[in-house]
Amino acid sequence: MFRSRSKEEKAALADKASLTDSTQTRDPQAPKGRPTPKRSEAQSQRRSVANTSTTRKDASKRQREERRAAMDKQRQALAGGDERYLPARDKGPIRKFARNFIDSRFNVAEFFLPMAVVILVLSMVRVGSLQNIALLLWLVVIVLIVLDSIMTSVRLKKQLNERFPDENKRGAVAYALMRSLQMRRLRLPKPQVKRGERP
Repeated sequence: MFRSRSKEEKAALADKASLTDSTQTRDPQAPKGRPTPKRSEAQSQRRSVANTSTTRKDASKRQREERRAAMDKQRQALAGGDERYLPARDKGPIRKFARNFIDSRFNVAEFFLPMAVVILVLSMVRVGSLQNIALLLWLVVIVLIVLDSIMTSVRLKKQLNERFPDENKRGAVAYALMRSLQMRRLRLPKPQVKRGERP
């Protein structure tokens, strides 16, 4: 069953194969299904294949360059607002609406950093009354940020439910609140609407 064939059987099979193949010759005038490439094209293709290095070092270098080019496109998209190259967290009409909603209004949280610097300077001064004022300011700022964030999230949820009733809005409110913590000038993607403008 698994024994090797004898030499006579192999010769007989070869004769049969040569007989069947000889009857199926291709007509020299028959088309081959593709145009013959020009000599210059064929040579350049051979050169490009020959020059492409297949070592691991060169492959990783090529990947690094591709990744760098993709990051450059992403950086330009963040600066200009081009939807095609934005990161996954910023893509889509829901995220765009959330960004515009935050950018169109004043948020208490965006002034947190400048206020924090002022409060820290006041707390470093060795005057007891100024240190008490700094502590009171900390409390006021934190309460204002919390209240403003709650009001913003309620309004944004309502607007999202009106505009996108059947779509998945998961994470959009948290995304908007994180954006409201940044100063307007430092936000990425850059704001596309002016303050007071409808999103």
